[in-house]
Amino acid sequence: MPRKAAPLRLWRPFAAVLGGLALALTTTGSALAADGTFVWIGPQGKAYAIDNPPDGKCLAMAQEARGARNGTKKPLVVYTKKRCAGSALRLAPGRSAPANARFASVVFNPR
Repeated sequence: MPRKAAPLRLWRPFAAVLGGLALALTTTGSALAADGTFVWIGPQGKAYAIDNPPDGKCLAMAQEARGARNGTKKPLVVYTKKRCAGSALRLAPGRSAPANARFASVVFNPR
């Protein structure tokens, strides 16, 4: 019997996680990274995380994102629109945004 192809919508979260992992693996040490973990809530209330995200680079979220938690040692800013535009919310290390606060992009250790 032929195997059914998985729906595209199931691959999007998987691709986002893989992209985050690839991004985390491409950083070249703590001098260029916000040491720690950035956590947020994605579709269907599932938690996602990026370890040691890169400093000063705007990252766009590939899917619904809300409830940002800054577990890094440096400040970050989440934005309501892609390309680090729109309303901004600055989070100090160890701080969290309200659970229902949606965002579309983030920059770690902004300049």
